[in-house]
Amino acid sequence: MSGTLLDDVTAIREAATTLRSPQDLDPLVRRIGRARIVLLGEATHGTAEFYRWRAALTQRLLAERDFSFVAVEGDWPECHRVHSCVAGAPGAPNDPGQALWGCRRWPTWLWANEEVAEFAAWLRSFNATGTGIPCGFHGLDVYGLQESLRGIVGYLREHAPDRVDAALRAFRCFEPYGEDPRDGSAGLVPEDCREEVVRLLTTLRSAARIDSVPGLPPAFAAEQNAQVAAGAERYYRELLRGGVRAWNVRDAHLSDTLDRLLRAYGPHAKAVVWAHNAHVGDARATAMATAGMVNLGQLVRERHAADGVVAVGFGTHRGSVVAADHWGGSVRRTTVAQARPDSLEGVLHDAAPGEDSLYVFDDDAGWAHELRGHRAIGVVHDRGGYVPTVPAARYDAFVHCDETTAITPLHRWEPEADTPVVPARTDPGGE
Repeated sequence: MSGTLLDDVTAIREAATTLRSPQDLDPLVRRIGRARIVLLGEATHGTAEFYRWRAALTQRLLAERDFSFVAVEGDWPECHRVHSCVAGAPGAPNDPGQALWGCRRWPTWLWANEEVAEFAAWLRSFNATGTGIPCGFHGLDVYGLQESLRGIVGYLREHAPDRVDAALRAFRCFEPYGEDPRDGSAGLVPEDCREEVVRLLTTLRSAARIDSVPGLPPAFAAEQNAQVAAGAERYYRELLRGGVRAWNVRDAHLSDTLDRLLRAYGPHAKAVVWAHNAHVGDARATAMATAGMVNLGQLVRERHAADGVVAVGFGTHRGSVVAADHWGGSVRRTTVAQARPDSLEGVLHDAAPGEDSLYVFDDDAGWAHELRGHRAIGVVHDRGGYVPTVPAARYDAFVHCDETTAITPLHRWEPEADTPVVPARTDPGGE
């Protein structure tokens, strides 16, 4: 080991806070302070420790710092069912696991897993003991187009039947996309789909606004379904053209949805976001910037600098993970090989082998201001890689889980008929 790297390891060891219980998160809670938005990442979509530490911190923020809702890298319709459950909406299931079981779009394991079910059960109990607006659980993503369109039609049939025809016209406009936009027929979607979406949004905004779900204004869910349709129209069209614009459209949608939720919950609302590191870490501190990519973390920092934003990255040295061999493939538990010695995860392992550790960055953390490879693994395991990153510029803090274990999916198989959207080829780590 070179002298410089040895010095880094010594400095890292001195900066580490060993994580064994939620109380060990105190330095991070203090760093968050009065921040309005906290972004919590993950280096993979299938690591149990990432979900558990995010849940532990989120529970503290909801209970101690009056945060209003959790927003995740998930589909709006599926997560809205979970929100209805944890918020105690009439007619919603009492068991969050049952609501999560309804997550049917591949890859289901992102949110339909035992770790999220445990957190959602805690959230439902937490809301049941409170007297104010219940803390929500919402999806930010642009996927789930067909389910969003069905939700719009269902809402209008019940509350504004005279406007159903307008929704059906938009539905028919999107029919060529089907459930899988990889189908070449998607290129046949007419340009006036954009106009149909505008009409659809206008229709929903003028429709009857009743049957509020706890924590949200009346008809918010239906209007958000229309926003998903609008975002999907842009995303799918850019996806077919190739390049980075599809990624940028998607992350702009994530950020726009977060802003709508903050407005809906009120001027004092505060949000915790769960998403992949590729989304929550500031793109300007990575090689993403040179590729012309922006992301949620960058957009939130730019839009809400005055409100306070804290981004927390997560990483692992080795262990196991849930992922697939190919897009649309079956879920399986697979191995995470040891990180490269010169990577961020490699030097953190050398500093605290076998431990979960927290690092809150400051100007004195010279090692965190150096460019290093930072591991990213997506839903397809072998598409992972190392993203050149300046850690202290990308994040405000970092949680390193040295040896990790795979999550436990609620579904032991994946639905064959509902395959995933293929991300742009420039997605970091195949995220």
